[in-house]
Amino acid sequence: MLSIDDITYAIAGHRLFENASALIPEGHKVGIVGRNGTGKTTLFRLIRGELSLEGGRISLPARARIGGVAQEVPGSDVSLLDTVLSFDTERTDLLEKSTTETDGTRIAEIQTRLADIDAWSAEARASAILKGLGFTDEEQAMPCSAFSGGWRMRVALAGVLFAAPDLLLLDEPTNYLDLEGALWLETYLARYPHTVLIISHDRGLLNRAVGAILHLEDRKLTLYQGGYDKFAETRAARLAAAQSQAKKQEQRRAHLQSYVDRFRYKADKARQAQARIKALARMQPISAPQEAALRRFTFPAPEELSPPILRLEGAAVGYDGAAVLRRLDLRIDQDDRIALLGRNGEGKSTLSKLLAGKLDVLEGRVTKAAKLRVGYFAQHQVDELHIDETPLDHIRRMRPTETPPRLRARLAGFGIGPQQAETTVKNLSGGQKARLSLMLATVDAPHMLILDEPTNHLDIESREALVEALTAYTGAIILVSHDMHLLSLVADRLWLVKDGTVTPYDGDLESYRALLLKPADNMKKAPQKPAKKAKTYSRDEIAKLRQEVRTCEARVDKLMAMEGKVAAKLADPDVYEDPGTLATWQRKYAEIEDGIIRAETLWEEALARLEKAGG
Repeated sequence: MLSIDDITYAIAGHRLFENASALIPEGHKVGIVGRNGTGKTTLFRLIRGELSLEGGRISLPARARIGGVAQEVPGSDVSLLDTVLSFDTERTDLLEKSTTETDGTRIAEIQTRLADIDAWSAEARASAILKGLGFTDEEQAMPCSAFSGGWRMRVALAGVLFAAPDLLLLDEPTNYLDLEGALWLETYLARYPHTVLIISHDRGLLNRAVGAILHLEDRKLTLYQGGYDKFAETRAARLAAAQSQAKKQEQRRAHLQSYVDRFRYKADKARQAQARIKALARMQPISAPQEAALRRFTFPAPEELSPPILRLEGAAVGYDGAAVLRRLDLRIDQDDRIALLGRNGEGKSTLSKLLAGKLDVLEGRVTKAAKLRVGYFAQHQVDELHIDETPLDHIRRMRPTETPPRLRARLAGFGIGPQQAETTVKNLSGGQKARLSLMLATVDAPHMLILDEPTNHLDIESREALVEALTAYTGAIILVSHDMHLLSLVADRLWLVKDGTVTPYDGDLESYRALLLKPADNMKKAPQKPAKKAKTYSRDEIAKLRQEVRTCEARVDKLMAMEGKVAAKLADPDVYEDPGTLATWQRKYAEIEDGIIRAETLWEEALARLEKAGG
């Protein structure tokens, strides 16, 4: 259990936590949300003991291992697979000792411990994690120095997942993943055997991978059960109730104050007036929870062009004369909303650069509308801002003839206020830098806006504001993103970038998600073998198999119901007052979790037997 008890902490006089408390039961998956700058990352540093509290305490079980991704792995000559294996320091240490130890008893102890930690399957487990995060078998054998910083961040994530710490702290883990890697991570974390805290603004991840939301607001921590959508619903109801109570109290206060103002100096009413003054003094102010301001985006509206605004005919594009994509026959109209799907490395960014005019075709033809303006946003552009200049300097360079009030108005339209407008880029938050880059990409009112991972570093309120702005935008949108929520609300057409070309995808996002989550082995055709004569099953045998499936399903349902009851019990703060009772309930919870895994396996096997029987 992670206990955060009445903590207080400030940075440079700015108080981030004040008497904040929360209890996270062992094995729970919790998403941490809150506006940018409220202290989410600072909370992680406090949990790790990197910062000293001003008051309160944070406690964990003795010898609990804490793990997280602090920085990318160094660019060494060590292979990706061996780098990930090195994160399990106990295994590495035991393997080294097993080659030098001469005492028979000690050798036996080492071998027993290696068996206990499943050391002999380590390579397979590490390889599976790397593959889930987008590394092929060939790439896993390559040295870390062959990969860029973003890819080495993935290796660092793979390493900490492989080490399986008792408390896993992840800070925006999907920011350096593509859609495929983000979906794999959701599934992996949902089955992670220990406690997980995730700082994230990805609604899909927070709905599918966690069972509770820890909200940081007004220097307090509030734990909500359920995923993000449930949290949003519950919090909205709490906000409405608090606002109603605050309004009623204000009316009561005004009524009392009116009486005091009228009668406090009248002899026959003085006693009643004094009583009301005391009532006012005793009245504790009820303040509605501070609602996060929706910092809107304002995209300039382009004039309408005749369709199509861009067409590719038999086009090929690539680098240094080598084609990455061929046979491109595509048309874009001004009202198109297109999401690019495809695994990393298939060519989504290459296509984006071609459409943006940053790459020329190697063959074929590109036809553009005569007055076509294109806006292009890619994550690397955020890193290319002039760090010693202010946002005002950036927009002034693009609009040198405009007045300062007009330039400030443009910045305000993207949520960059007066103070941030005069702050150098190096001192802006990641979200503020992203907003500045989006503003610069759209300042010319483009007819087509190409967005490559636009939501990285944006908080949830800003992402919702971006959805609204893109919905109202009257130009074409080409979108690459790992944010399924954004894709589902903005895109109405899907293009699949695969096998060196681009084709329309006939399914929807959910069917694409299901396709990606299929085991890789199932997506490949197995070698053809001589057909065996299929066994014929009798009606009684099929009926028996169906009954077995129903029994297995009922067993899973029963265990899931038990899990819910025990989880609710563990969410009760009173349980934590008695260590003996707490240990009993935690043991029950772990037993039920193991039971669910075994029951689901039996259910799947029963379903497979029934399907094989033709039932």
